Order: sequence, then C-alpha cells, then structure tokens
Amino acid sequence: MNSVMTRTFVTALLLFISSSISRISAEESREAPSDTVCVMEQSKHDNWVKQLIGNGFHINDPSINYPKFARFLVNVYNWGDRTFNSYDTTYVVGTGKNWKLRGNSQNWAQSYVMEFANNKRNRMFMMSHIYSDLGGYLSFMAVSIGQTYSTNQIFNHTKEPRQHFSFNFVCSRFSANYSHYSTTGGVSIHRFGDYNEGHHISVPFNNIRHKTSQGNIYYFFNNKRYSQAAAYAYSKYQLKSAGSWIAGINLCGQDINMNFSSLPEDMLVHLPLESNPVYHFHSTDYDLLGGYGYNWVIRPKVWLLNFTVMPSIGLKHSYEDATDGRRNMFSTNINAQFSVVYNHRSLFLSLYGIFDGHVIYNPSYTFFNSSESLNLNVGMRF
Repeated sequence: MNSVMTRTFVTALLLFISSSISRISAEESREAPSDTVCVMEQSKHDNWVKQLIGNGFHINDPSINYPKFARFLVNVYNWGDRTFNSYDTTYVVGTGKNWKLRGNSQNWAQSYVMEFANNKRNRMFMMSHIYSDLGGYLSFMAVSIGQTYSTNQIFNHTKEPRQHFSFNFVCSRFSANYSHYSTTGGVSIHRFGDYNEGHHISVPFNNIRHKTSQGNIYYFFNNKRYSQAAAYAYSKYQLKSAGSWIAGINLCGQDINMNFSSLPEDMLVHLPLESNPVYHFHSTDYDLLGGYGYNWVIRPKVWLLNFTVMPSIGLKHSYEDATDGRRNMFSTNINAQFSVVYNHRSLFLSLYGIFDGHVIYNPSYTFFNSSESLNLNVGMRF
C-alpha cells in the first residue's frame, strides 16, 4: 500500500455521505411544497459526486461543488497529506496518476542453518523448494484488488500446504509492514553433519513445519528528500539521489518444528546431537530496528536503484514447548532489500528482492533461518 491510503478513505467517506444526503433529500421531497425545488436540491447534492467520478477522483479539483461537510473532510485530508506525505519537490514528485494495473511474479524460499558448538564442522543446511506465484492487480490509490495463482500447482500439479500474506503502507515519514507465511514440508537437506564426509547431499525432508508472523514500523529521518514509495510502491518519482537513516521497532513470532527421527538410520547416526532428533523453535522477538536506505537516480523518472538494510536487536522470549524451554534470550535479526525500477511514461517495470534473517543462540548450537524472495512487477498507471 502507498501513501494515499488516507485519500481513499476520504473519497469513500464522501460517497457514503452523498448517498445519505440523497436519501434525506428524497424523504424531504415528500413533504416539500414544491416538487421543482426538491428536484433542484437533489440535483445539487448529486452534482459533486458526478464531478468527482468524472475527473478521476482528483479530490482537490476547484471545479467540484462540495457541500460544507464534504469540503471539511477534504480539508482534513489535505492537512494530513501536508503533515505526513510532503516532499521537497526538487527531490521527489508524484506520478499524477491514481490507478495502477499490475502483473506480479513472486518467487520465494526458506533456508535453515544449524551450527553446533562441539564441532564447527558439524553443520546442517536445509533449503525449501522455490515457491512461485503469479498475480494480477488493479489498484486505485491505496486500494488493490487482485488474484494470485500458485505456478507450482499449475505446472507441477501439486498442492502445497503453504500460506503467504503481506501488507505494506508507506508515506514520506514512515513505513509500516506486516507479513505472515506458513509452510509444511517441501524441504531438502543439503548438509547433515559429517554424513557423506560433510559433502553436499540432496535428501527430501518433509517433517518440518514453519510459521512466521512479523510486523514493523520505522521512521525516515530524511523524509523530505528520500522516498521509499518511489522504489517499492511506484507512486512517486525520485528526481535526485538521496538516502535516509531509519529507526523503528520490529516484532516477530516464529514457530518452527523439525523432526529428524524419520530419516534413514545411516543418516541419523551422524546427527550432531544424537539424543535430540526433534527441534522446536517457538519464540517472539521484541526488537529495536535501525538502518539506512538509499535511492540512486540513474536517470530521473526513468531508472531508479534502491538498497535498504535494517538490522534489529532486542529480547527473544522462548515458550515452554520450545526445545530451549521458557527463557529470555538475546535477539538479533536482519532485513535487507533492493529494487530496480524502470519507468517509461505511464509504464513501469520493477525487479526487487527481500531477505529476512533470524538468529537463535544456544550454548549447544546456533540456529539461523531466513526467507528470500525475488519479485518482478510489470504495470501501467492511468
């Protein structure tokens, strides 16, 4: 979602008020002494709605004949827009379009690394299949309607027990994000301690369940000259290169269960911790987040390159059903992302990637898991 969510809310509220006024006017018309006067009043109330629709919902068009309360709501929106979404126009400008039609190809995977303290060479490495989705979206301001299809299911005729949801909101001053994904199975073991002398292997492993829910909100200190929306929401143009320090909070809950007891016996004897073939990581992180984002303008309104890195540190609370038991630990995570955007008039093409990494420290081992995604967007504004 981009920074015009408030404008969408105002527009919807104006239309609701219009319909209410119309109903009231219709009821009054039954009691009014003159049908002609009532029809004129009804037409007056309806006229501004038709004007708003006709001009593509440009709510600040001076030719729109708003009633008093609707004008008040527009003024409130404009105040919020100036306060939370204003830029130095020598660095950032709007695209001038309210609608977007976009096609998206999303490809993502999960990886897991365990390194054991008793022997640095006793390492496990696992990685999931690459999950692929194709989607099409129609957006008006901050509201988007679309449909996504699993290409794994279409081409491989397999039903994958997985879910993936994300929500993003960005304005000039801050960004808020929420993501949730869950998967079952679909993982391959590529290294399993000193099995096969520690060399690369590829063994299917389906006794794994993974759920992650993560939310964060962070502030852009150089919010007048740096636009995150230009790189990831396509609702702004970055005219000059600029960067910004970032600070905020990050909350992350993870529930990961891995049961190695079903593996062949000749593999199990190489399990670094033979006495514990089941690992359950169930925790919530409460972190402070900081980092830096930079927009490099290769050619204004045409080529844009963004890099953003945000490590976070804080407290990790582990629950009773986890392998580590109920305890509080040090938490550290990292988010990194990049975006390459090409604009040609009303058309845009974008390739962006996101990396989310999470670390769990234990006296016996260190567990690192991550989610990696690569996305391609093709669309047009109108």
